[in-house]
Amino acid sequence: MTVEPYQLTATEALHQIKAGDLTVEAYAKSLLSRIHDRDEVVQAWAYLDQDYVIKQAKALDALPPSERGPLHGIAIAVKDVIYTKDMPTQFNSPIYVNDAPQVDAGSIAILRKSGALIFGKTTTTEFAATTVGSKTRNPHDPNRTPGGSSSGSGAAVGDLQVPIGLGTQTGGSTIRPGSYNGIYAFKPTWNSITREGQKIYSLILDTLGLYARSVADLDLLADVFALADDEPAPSSFQVKGSKFAILKSMVWPQIGAGGSAAVAKAVSLLRAHDAEVEEIEFPEHLNDLPAWHATVLNADGRTAFLPEYTTTKHNLSDYLVGHVENDTKISRKAQLDAFDNIAAARPVVDGILSKYAAVLTPSVPDEAPLGIEKTGSAAFCLIWTALHTPVVNIPGFKGGNGLPIGVSLVAPRYHDRRLLAVSKAVGEIFEEEGGWKREFK
Repeated sequence: MTVEPYQLTATEALHQIKAGDLTVEAYAKSLLSRIHDRDEVVQAWAYLDQDYVIKQAKALDALPPSERGPLHGIAIAVKDVIYTKDMPTQFNSPIYVNDAPQVDAGSIAILRKSGALIFGKTTTTEFAATTVGSKTRNPHDPNRTPGGSSSGSGAAVGDLQVPIGLGTQTGGSTIRPGSYNGIYAFKPTWNSITREGQKIYSLILDTLGLYARSVADLDLLADVFALADDEPAPSSFQVKGSKFAILKSMVWPQIGAGGSAAVAKAVSLLRAHDAEVEEIEFPEHLNDLPAWHATVLNADGRTAFLPEYTTTKHNLSDYLVGHVENDTKISRKAQLDAFDNIAAARPVVDGILSKYAAVLTPSVPDEAPLGIEKTGSAAFCLIWTALHTPVVNIPGFKGGNGLPIGVSLVAPRYHDRRLLAVSKAVGEIFEEEGGWKREFK
């Protein structure tokens, strides 16, 4: 079967470009053709200038090999809450329609210097803060949500429109779309990648997230963003003989049939490959983690959206107005208690996670729900966001309607590279034997 350039992972495309078998221009044209064929169905883009994409591609092709960066020519979709100096940043808000500050976010500056082709801006829920869906649809079933708030980036990577996407996560906005779209999603340790130049919802929760269709691609990005553990990650991780755990957490009652089956299948596959898997629980005193996360989110929202509230309240969603007006009546004492309780929980959870190669936990309750009005439940993600731990969504499983479901691997803070090494080995098993395969449309 002939493999079109748009079907290549970033690692595969980079190899062909370096070998001189593929120009950046030809690669970009293949991706644009894919978008042309699929955009009416998926609608992942908030802004895309095809002529400018080709102009950038030609400029990259003109660079001599000595000036080419480690991501030379690789197309990257950027969630539309991250500033890009040559494209609008609109936050899916009427307040910022066609707004185009001439500045790059820190992450974009790093990617550009690494030779990446900044392809366009992808859809988001309003300010990456609401659960009301954007126009984007799930590429595997357009009657279903792609998740959110990083809706467009997850859908674009899942639909082979680009190999890499940038998202953000305050609750479940990177991991959940990863699961629904059948791709790898990586939420690194909090603040391990710069957040300068992106809309902040919560300073102590927001994390830049990464989408790809292989762990090798995530490793490329981890190199570019200088992610490093204290101890070097293994060059190759062996599942056989390794120790894992399954943690269902305090939100397990919200699991659906598909999510429960995916976790059970994941555990059985690890055991079939001679790994040890034991079931663990959070200490009882951490059962309020979801409530603490909600308190932080609502309290930080008072600060985050006060500028828009002050200047153009009538163009701000009722949900975000409620944050600023403190509709939930969060006292400053409750806010401090939540901050301090989560901070105290982090080293406790690090200690639990450090006993295993990785801890397995649901990414989502089930496959993507019907309708695009809501983005689905983040219940199984938000506790890890609050705890600042790295998380990787591993695809490979399916729900009752044949749609993708992922499971998450979690590790202690600043064990990002080891988690990626573990995820690569585990992902090969889950993708091969989990029961869900990507079908080209």
